[in-house]
Amino acid sequence: MSQKLLQVNLNFSISKAELEKAWLEAAQPIADWPGLLWKVWLINEAEHEAGGIYLFKSETAAQSYLASPIVESLKSSPVISNIRAKLFDVLESHTAITRGPLK
Repeated sequence: MSQKLLQVNLNFSISKAELEKAWLEAAQPIADWPGLLWKVWLINEAEHEAGGIYLFKSETAAQSYLASPIVESLKSSPVISNIRAKLFDVLESHTAITRGPLK
């Protein structure tokens, strides 16, 4: 199975501090998700945009996460809008040269 990278971007309507506090509770359940190798959390406070870059062991694991209660609660949040999610294959040889974390 080849690894899959998931890129999620969204907009938020609360302060950065409120978002960080709200998302802190989600960090461990995300970390425990089967097949997730890692996640990098992103935020652009000036543009009220946030998101994450995730590396999954497989497309099955990534699709399972996208269909999860974690993502469903994000979609139903009144302070979150314009959610965009894209799945990518990983160019492993190239990524290894540039020291990308593939494990």
